[in-house]
Amino acid sequence: MAKPVIMTVDDDPGVSRAVARDLRRRYAEDYRVVRAESGRQALEALRELKLRGDDAAVLLADHRMPEMNGVEFLEQAMDLYPNARRVLLTAYADTDAAIRAINVVDLDHYLLKPWNPPEEKLYPVLDEQLEGWKRAERWRPQELRVVGHRWSPRSYEVRDFLARNQVPYSWVLDTSPEGVELLKAAGTAELPLVVTADGATLSAPSDAELASAVGLSTAPVADFYDLIVVGGGPAGLGAAVYGASEGLRTVLIERHASGGQAGQSSRIENYLGFPDGVSGAQLADRARRQAEKFGAELTTTGKVVGLEERGGARVVRQADGSEIGAHAVILATGVSYRRLEAPGLVDFSGCGVYYGAAPAETPACAGEEVYVVGGANSAGQAAVNLAKVAERVHVLVRSDGLHRSMSSYLVDQIAGIPNIEVHPHTVVTGGSGSDHLERLTLDGPDGAREVPAHWLFVFIGAEPRTDWLDGAVERDAHGYLLTGPDLRPADRDDPRPARAPYFLETSMPGVFAAGDVRADSIKRVASAVGDGAMAVAMVHRYLERS
Repeated sequence: MAKPVIMTVDDDPGVSRAVARDLRRRYAEDYRVVRAESGRQALEALRELKLRGDDAAVLLADHRMPEMNGVEFLEQAMDLYPNARRVLLTAYADTDAAIRAINVVDLDHYLLKPWNPPEEKLYPVLDEQLEGWKRAERWRPQELRVVGHRWSPRSYEVRDFLARNQVPYSWVLDTSPEGVELLKAAGTAELPLVVTADGATLSAPSDAELASAVGLSTAPVADFYDLIVVGGGPAGLGAAVYGASEGLRTVLIERHASGGQAGQSSRIENYLGFPDGVSGAQLADRARRQAEKFGAELTTTGKVVGLEERGGARVVRQADGSEIGAHAVILATGVSYRRLEAPGLVDFSGCGVYYGAAPAETPACAGEEVYVVGGANSAGQAAVNLAKVAERVHVLVRSDGLHRSMSSYLVDQIAGIPNIEVHPHTVVTGGSGSDHLERLTLDGPDGAREVPAHWLFVFIGAEPRTDWLDGAVERDAHGYLLTGPDLRPADRDDPRPARAPYFLETSMPGVFAAGDVRADSIKRVASAVGDGAMAVAMVHRYLERS
């Protein structure tokens, strides 16, 4: 096979040659460096590469070019090579344009001129982008296929698992000609069927089997670490980044997918450093890569069911019976969406009723009437995203409007989107259908009414995932973890000389809590990341004084 291509585009011939020279010096053994001196010339070259079946790994474009600037080139190049990493080369005066490009073309990085010395300013960036491209390119959408029934809850769960772990796949209905042929070739009627890139088939796989098939790590490589982080949301990823970067041997155990609830958000617009917003998936992917760069181990499909103190060690037990020990533990298990207790809806979870943003289902909502229940930021972000494809989005809120619990910027956005309709003082009181949701019963200011509905997305508050910690650490009446000054002296189980618990430390010494799972935490992505970083600082203090 031909080597993958790194393309550099700059209208200044001298700069173009210099960039290509530096790239060849470092990457010529594994990659082919192609240079172009205009956006149009580069697009023609990319079309030829595509026709020949060659891959493009990185597109490095100068911003200031006549006729077609760097952002415009990258935007068109996305149609040809959507998985290629996109890097903009820009002058300091153009940094605002580069930041805007993060959203326009999902820019992966921007470099400031001059890039010399390349060992410091160019190669580290390209190394990271190439590593990310290799991981993303390992499975192409047309190679991994999921065959299933349209309204099968388990088929939805498999697609959701793949989407949230950013594994590209093709969705094939079991009744389509391709689906029928794949099922016949596999010799099974049990759905969902997953066909991997090398032709192997998995019939109704578990999450662990699916993760192994697509190359995700499912088990730690060691029995003992400096730090175990339980949960891969913003708090857990923040803890993994800061723990590993500061020299702690760190493992993160995640049950489903990195990013947590924030990872499902279509656009987070109030996160520091991203003035034009960033998707939850982008933020989670960058944090995951950053943690791995520093040496943290990240595992998925791990279900932690127990925690205990054994001398100086803290030991977590997983559902499969395996145990992992560490000097310290950070609990960042987050929260799960509260279930909507309305008659009939429990039967349609995963086949019309979805808890969270459900990115795997968004494309199927095209041209449909969609209902969103909830009045906080998660519901608002989902409504804005769904409005891009749905005919109409109905936001149902129990209160008199959105201002009570939603950020004002989102309230203003929703008010300006014509196909979003907010229904105050309205609740869902029932649902019905055959093999999927078909009708909802709503109770509003004008009384009860029944509406046709195939799509209901629920965001009605959250509950902490702490039942497995019962008896191990102290919790409040709602199940959130008590830490630091919130702990009473009687809650503290420490045989050593009495000391006040460190900030974020639970009732078990050496075990800390971060993010939404902590009592009285601020339910924002930035504060969760801050909790993760601060928890690592407290871990260092604990280890130094133990």
